Amino acid sequence: MAAYHKALSDPTRLRLLERLADGPATVNELTSHVRLSQPLVSFHLRRLKSAGVVETRRAGREVICTLSRDVLTHFRAREREMLGLAS
Repeated sequence: MAAYHKALSDPTRLRLLERLADGPATVNELTSHVRLSQPLVSFHLRRLKSAGVVETRRAGREVICTLSRDVLTHFRAREREMLGLAS
């Protein structure tokens, strides 16, 4: 849970997730969206990927990123359970 929340604690990572909520995107598209350098966007994507929030796959020379909705649903349920809000 801590790694998940730490991954979501950065405003840039939240902006990346906001874009990915609309659908898959290449690293170049994400770089344009947040207006940061490619190495910095890749750094943030690695953090999100290690927390299981983002999945990546290669398509030729491009890396396509997608939001892992199953992981988000899982963590949401775990949070509710931890807080005693689970039904």
